[in-house]
Amino acid sequence: MVRSSRYARALHGRRSSPYMLLMAALLMVSVVLLTLLAFGVLSLPVGSRGPRRAPFLPDRSVLEISGGGVGERGEQWTEVLSWEPRAFIYHNFLSKEECEYLIELAKPHMEKSTVVDSTTGKSKDSRVRTSSGMFLRRGRDEVIQVIEKRIADFTFIPVEHGEGLQVLHYEAGQRYEPHYDYFLDEFNTKNGGQRIATVLMYLSDVEEGGETVFPSAKLNSSSLPWYNELSECGKKGLSVKPKMGDALLFWSMRPDATLDPSSLHGGCPVIKGNKWSSTKWMHLNEYKV
Repeated sequence: MVRSSRYARALHGRRSSPYMLLMAALLMVSVVLLTLLAFGVLSLPVGSRGPRRAPFLPDRSVLEISGGGVGERGEQWTEVLSWEPRAFIYHNFLSKEECEYLIELAKPHMEKSTVVDSTTGKSKDSRVRTSSGMFLRRGRDEVIQVIEKRIADFTFIPVEHGEGLQVLHYEAGQRYEPHYDYFLDEFNTKNGGQRIATVLMYLSDVEEGGETVFPSAKLNSSSLPWYNELSECGKKGLSVKPKMGDALLFWSMRPDATLDPSSLHGGCPVIKGNKWSSTKWMHLNEYKV
């Protein structure tokens, strides 16, 4: 009985060897297939029932339709312009449709641009600023909410710290003389504290002129690749040519929370064409609207 039992177990072991080899081979094939699927070398067939899913798009080419955004944004990347001041360009931050939406929303309400009085905090006329403009209330509609959320993601500053979007229009000959976005008085810092950063979004191209210039930037402007394309005003410092959809981020405060005088900036006169832009100022604390 003992011998026959041992013989039966041995015979069962020999018979199961091909089965174990087959299982091991299937397991190896499964692992290989899963690896190929994970790396996108293979794909599973999609049935005709139901909608086809959009292909994965990398970060540098994003279709921005969901969540209230409109239109398709092109290739996106961030370019470092300067460290004094800290300035960066986010290329294709807005889609063409979003730029046109902001312009059409603002057009019926444009008025002569003003500056903030450092004593009263109220707006006043000034020769240093000759554009026209208007404000769009923060969170006004779904499209603006998406843009403001995108700004918050770009800057890591909460939406609630931002003022409403200001839309500006410059015609030929109009300009904004060099100025600071931060305040040097206590009155204007009562709501939200100091302005710490600005995002300037270009809503249109400009044929000639209209650059944003930083005359105090620690940079040799003649070293810029686009130097020969600049107007005489633009050659006086670090300059950015307006390009529809691009966004310029610059900081009015240094990382140690001191004000940065190199953030002095201005809008060069438009020589040919029209310039549309939208500005978002962001504060140290929540800005009440």
